Amino acid sequence: MAGRKFRLALIQFSATVSKQDNLKKAAQLISVAAKQGAQLIALPECCNSPYGNQFFGEYAEEIPGQSTQVFSAAAAENKVYLVAGSIPERSGNKLYNTTTVFSPGGSMIATHRKVHLFDIDVPGKITFQESKTLSPGNQLTTFQTPFCKVGLGICYDLRFAEMAQIYANKGCDLLLYPGAFNMTTGPAHWELLLRGRAIDNQLYVAGIAPTRDTSASYVSWGHSSVVNPWGEVIAKADEKDQIVYADIDLDYIREVRTMIPVTVQQRRDIYEVKANSEIVENTGN
Repeated sequence: MAGRKFRLALIQFSATVSKQDNLKKAAQLISVAAKQGAQLIALPECCNSPYGNQFFGEYAEEIPGQSTQVFSAAAAENKVYLVAGSIPERSGNKLYNTTTVFSPGGSMIATHRKVHLFDIDVPGKITFQESKTLSPGNQLTTFQTPFCKVGLGICYDLRFAEMAQIYANKGCDLLLYPGAFNMTTGPAHWELLLRGRAIDNQLYVAGIAPTRDTSASYVSWGHSSVVNPWGEVIAKADEKDQIVYADIDLDYIREVRTMIPVTVQQRRDIYEVKANSEIVENTGN
């Protein structure tokens, strides 16, 4: 790694009804990304199964299991860090939407269960209730690489600014959100939320989406994207199968935070001389 930079790859593709084909395709695309210099590779939400309540139970598996074995092997063979999108996880009598993370040696180093389930009702547009089949996770998840610390969320987790702020306060420089926003929320909010989380916390944020398949029961917006700490979209897919690459510049994070201080510690340092001053609340009276 030169100049505190590393290459991130987002693999955008859609899962079919064949889990075996989905895993084979994921492994092939991971190899392609690694050959292009990617050191950290991320897959989309539900990368081993179609997305939908009718599919979660059928495709669910325990972790470790068939899918994580493939992910582990792909990470080891290509010597990359791999954020394996998400898969339906079965644990006891519960199902979760779960991301797994693997080291370049193939070890599973983190798992993240989707905390905020996708329960929405937009009249005349879309109604979906993940809680009919899935249970929510109850913890936030980070993992450490030689490049930086990374925070994880899945899809609807992206809407919760407090979650991203906690990750920033824990020292994360990159947030990854595998997410299948739909044709209603995607064009309205996907890029807006990615840029908002990046600007809020002055770090890199990436969203990894499935390809748009208009024949599917749930249609993904696509447009996997990487946003820098200034809020600029520095890499973006369209709706089709593709791999998006971005060179993450960690020194740029420090530069942005120096130019526009927004963290609690930064503001405290700036106003340290006023620490003993009286604070007067304006009540409007």
